Amino acid sequence: MPGFREVFRCARCGHIESPNVASLSKCGKCGVDLHACIHCASFDSGARFECRQTIPARVSPKDAANSCALFSARMQVERETGSSPQSSGTSSAKKALDDLFKF
Repeated sequence: MPGFREVFRCARCGHIESPNVASLSKCGKCGVDLHACIHCASFDSGARFECRQTIPARVSPKDAANSCALFSARMQVERETGSSPQSSGTSSAKKALDDLFKF
């Protein structure tokens, strides 16, 4: 049965990044700044100044690096879709079928 995991993905390209974001961190694939509003857990386009936190002024642009002290990386829960490889080299379904027809 597949499990779940928490990941931090780039909002532009979807590349998985480390959740430990420094002020000058950039995406390893597309190069966008990671310490930006679009990657923050508090970013909400429907909230005042597009932030769920109480901030004195709107930060713009939302995809540029900023020095906001309230920044926290937006984590997403995803289903693990990969399967673990079988150690014997044959699948358990094939082994069960072979065992069914042994004479």
